[in-house]
Amino acid sequence: MSADTSGPLLIVEDDLALQKQIKWSLDRFESVTASDRETALVQFRRHQPPVVTMDLGLPPDPDSVSEGFKLLGQMLDLDPHVKVIVLTGQNEQANALRAVALGAYDFLAKPFEPELLALTVDRAFRLAELQAENRRLQALQAPNAMAGLITRDPEMLRLARMVERVASSDATVLLLGESGTGKEVLAQGLHEASKRKGRFVAINCAAIPENLLESELFGYEKGAFTGASKTTVGKIETAHGGTLMLDEIGDLPQSLQAKLLRFLQERRIERLGGRQEIPVDVRVVCATHQDLKALIAQGRFREDLFYRLAEIVIEIPPLRSRQGDAVLLAHAFLRRFAQEQRRSALSLGDDAIQAIEAHPWPGNVRELLNVVKRAAIMADGQRVTAADIGLPVPSSSAEATDNPLDLRTVREAAERQAVIAALARTNSNIVRASELLGISRPTLYDLMHRLAIK
Repeated sequence: MSADTSGPLLIVEDDLALQKQIKWSLDRFESVTASDRETALVQFRRHQPPVVTMDLGLPPDPDSVSEGFKLLGQMLDLDPHVKVIVLTGQNEQANALRAVALGAYDFLAKPFEPELLALTVDRAFRLAELQAENRRLQALQAPNAMAGLITRDPEMLRLARMVERVASSDATVLLLGESGTGKEVLAQGLHEASKRKGRFVAINCAAIPENLLESELFGYEKGAFTGASKTTVGKIETAHGGTLMLDEIGDLPQSLQAKLLRFLQERRIERLGGRQEIPVDVRVVCATHQDLKALIAQGRFREDLFYRLAEIVIEIPPLRSRQGDAVLLAHAFLRRFAQEQRRSALSLGDDAIQAIEAHPWPGNVRELLNVVKRAAIMADGQRVTAADIGLPVPSSSAEATDNPLDLRTVREAAERQAVIAALARTNSNIVRASELLGISRPTLYDLMHRLAIK
């Protein structure tokens, strides 16, 4: 096996003589073998091979391909990136093509040339290496949509990359999540990544009385109603060439839902009291903490409007579900407020960090922001304590959690969680984080590189 690959070759063949021949043909690769589906799955889970060669005819019915296709599907479910090379009989091209359609990397007909098999396996290993490195580099890149978002949580990083992918389109985006999770920050990131030249304009549909909301959104002509002394442009027109964020869209009055739907379909508006249709080029982003499908069932929200808004749906996880983000954000907020209060030496104490990690944060990032701001003002000393933050220090007992039984997966998840927590606690100080973890700095750098932690 080449030095750069991360796992051995798995050879699945029930004919032991042919299995030895394949292994001999590929003797420069480290390999493990299996002769049936169950054994192959055990070897696959244990060694996580990047490349597999397999026969489709496996016990208990080697004359059928059912076991082989079942194994192929199971391996691809466990690792969609694995490169499976199917070895077939001379008259089984249809099965080979079906295997490739299901996700196999390539196929070779028996009897095969040993040099051709070795070349195919080598190319599969090289491709697996390149793709793995590309995935690692992508994970390390902080997307532009993250400019205003502080996170190391894998799910939040995935959402930010998703925002970047949809930014260049005109698709309407619906942001779902609890209050205070950062929906407006993501909406602004979407606007920045879109490279639109117009403004980012946000309006809270729940904060404006129903009788004023229509004129706020669509504008009005002079004389349209009592007090309309001049023509006024609405928020939708103001956002022309840019992005319009409709926050708390679930609170949009039903009387305006039909008008908003027509605008989304036609991209034209009429001001109140006006007769002229005005074309508007605007990207629309909506956000809500409410369950829109439940509102539809209650007859409070139009179903056709929902499907027009939900072209791209992004569900933002609450702060309590983000690995290490609470402490990471607390450090960042404390730096900001300490500068504002001219108390640059302020830092979080160990008891404060433990309290922040243990708190469920029902108000999410907004609650954390307010708590840290208050602590930056009220703390007596240079170290912010749990008492300053107003949170109890948790007990040392940890709750048991359900974990997968695969030790490699458990170990990698535990390492990731420990490294992220250590970096968050030490405010990304590599020396202190390595001391906290009980490892050397080079080992920590290696771990961060392998786990794609920036």
